[in-house]
Amino acid sequence: MNGANEVYRGTHRGAEAPRSATRSSGGAVFLTLLGKECLELLRSFKLIWVPIVFAVLGIMQPVLSYYMPIIIEKAGNMPEGTVIEIPAPMGSQVLADTLSQFGVMGILILALACMGIVSGERNSGASALVLVKPVSYASYILSKWLSIMLLSWGSLLLGYGAAWYYTWLLIEYVDVVPFLLSFVLYGLWFSFVLTVTLLFSTALRSAAGAAFTSLGAAILLTVLAGLIPKYMAWSPGALTGLAYQAATSPGWLQMEPASWWAVITALIAIAALLAASVVLLKRAPARD
Repeated sequence: MNGANEVYRGTHRGAEAPRSATRSSGGAVFLTLLGKECLELLRSFKLIWVPIVFAVLGIMQPVLSYYMPIIIEKAGNMPEGTVIEIPAPMGSQVLADTLSQFGVMGILILALACMGIVSGERNSGASALVLVKPVSYASYILSKWLSIMLLSWGSLLLGYGAAWYYTWLLIEYVDVVPFLLSFVLYGLWFSFVLTVTLLFSTALRSAAGAAFTSLGAAILLTVLAGLIPKYMAWSPGALTGLAYQAATSPGWLQMEPASWWAVITALIAIAALLAASVVLLKRAPARD
């Protein structure tokens, strides 16, 4: 009986070793793929020019708000003796206006930068060469998704942080809590839009088609959330409005707990979109 137990233990230990090695190998493969994606972003200079553009957009809003009276006075053909009095903007409103800039230019820049992240490799056949054992379809998609998340969140933090700093220098100090809360909400909106871009990049042959289809979906959700907020409060498109409210009046979020359904819906949608991307990639790793 003891001999049989020893054989069982030995067999059990022998079966555990390959599974442990497989888990370790899977993690190493994922990190290798993630490093490859980050290196590609660096080689294409996206890790350089995208954060710089966001920083410029972030700095422009508080600077323009501060110098707007002088700009109007110097640029306009006003009668002599005209006095222009524009009330000083609130710091929280400047941050909300900065988010509006990111919502237009920022999403466009990120979508264009990430539009060919899967379709480019599928069209060239490179994805079929990469997707061999032990590389899984899920690791392939997740490595690309995480790389664009690092790019988008890092760029947003740099640009929005620059706006917060220059608002403090030129206008007034804005508390860190509404700044961070609005940053997280808008970052989640970026994550949703770029995950949609990743899905369409997997499904479509055209990289431009993936970018503009995802932009169209983002615009549609935002417009619907603005037109019928009562019925679209659960939509990810409501995240932009939540971010603006967080920047200007953070207490409003505590009074509207139902609005947090937009956060839950966005997280569920991101997970579903990633799963759909994996399924689409399995059907056709490369285009003919």
